Amino acid sequence: MKEGDVLLVDLPQADGKWKTRPTVYLRSMPPFDDLLVCGVSTQLRHKVDDFDETVASTDTDFGESGLTHTSIIRLGFLAIVSIRDVRGTIGSISAERHTLLLSRLSKHLKPKIG
Repeated sequence: MKEGDVLLVDLPQADGKWKTRPTVYLRSMPPFDDLLVCGVSTQLRHKVDDFDETVASTDTDFGESGLTHTSIIRLGFLAIVSIRDVRGTIGSISAERHTLLLSRLSKHLKPKIG
């Protein structure tokens, strides 16, 4: 398993139920190497422009992603999961897309000065 992989993980939903969802593995977190992941959704209407990332069927890394429909990688839907909670890996996104996601998240978390 490596950063940028698309993983299947059980995540809590707004209604309190748990659902197996595709996620993107962003980074390993200390001290136990838990995984920082973000949810993937086909609900394109929830996309936050200049923050979330669309993976379309026409993108060069779509086939490798393991996704079956155009989807959004939702940086606002983050979770920390144990590696033992990963049900499987279905694919991966490109290194460039992974770097873009980390950059957007980092920019969002920086303090706003002024």
